[in-house]
Amino acid sequence: VAYRETFTKEAKAQGKFVRQSGGKGQYGDVWIDFTPNEEGKGYEFEDAIVGGVVPREFIPSVDQGLQEAMKNGVLAGYPLIDVKAKLYDGSYHEVDSSEAAFKVAASFALKNAASKAGAVILEPIMKVQVTTPEEYLGDVMGSITARRGTMEGMEDRAGAKIINSFVPLSEMFG
Repeated sequence: VAYRETFTKEAKAQGKFVRQSGGKGQYGDVWIDFTPNEEGKGYEFEDAIVGGVVPREFIPSVDQGLQEAMKNGVLAGYPLIDVKAKLYDGSYHEVDSSEAAFKVAASFALKNAASKAGAVILEPIMKVQVTTPEEYLGDVMGSITARRGTMEGMEDRAGAKIINSFVPLSEMFG
């Protein structure tokens, strides 16, 4: 079953990656404003950096870092969808900053935003129409309810009942 994840509210988060081991270090620091995007609109990245607090050459790395981190989600490893990310602040180091450091910093910002942004798992829901003789109506409705389904309506057709409902795909097996 193809689950997805998304954010339900706005969250600002910092992602800071600092590593120093002997010679040249790694440094990347970003502040990103995450907001839910319209359903089906996917991921959108906006560069709102002013004054060069994050040099231009590192901004595509922030975008790439977010896209890579979104493939693995923030809750259960499912892809994160329909999120807007606005890079609005950060800092860099003259010597130690690199594209890789900013990629990692962006992924840290995404992980840090998860709890504040109301991350949820999305589940595929199927529209189900069942035609049954009237004597089995109770059993069929019970089965739909037991599968976490919701009834949307019922119609009569030549001695049979047609039940319209929505049921999570994961409950449709077995």
